[in-house]
Amino acid sequence: MITRDLAAEFVANLIVLFIVLIFIRILISFLPRIPYISALRAFLDFVESVTNPYLGLFRRVLPPVRMGPAALDLTPMVATLVLVFVGLYLLVPLIRG
Repeated sequence: MITRDLAAEFVANLIVLFIVLIFIRILISFLPRIPYISALRAFLDFVESVTNPYLGLFRRVLPPVRMGPAALDLTPMVATLVLVFVGLYLLVPLIRG
């Protein structure tokens, strides 16, 4: 039988997994050239396709911060903070009751 605690734990684990995918996406952005390995490329395409819709919501609102000739994209950090606050501190306690 599925209890409220089990459902809340499942949602919390999904949120943590999504945060890990966002962190992997951040690490990928720092690597200029990744050697082509078909399994690695498939995994990286999966990470991008899963995180793009969520990060796109914040990219529409939050422009990159200009630092001379470069720009710093703060959307992954803001998106992670929103996910942690809304997901882990509001949604999971509401599910638990």
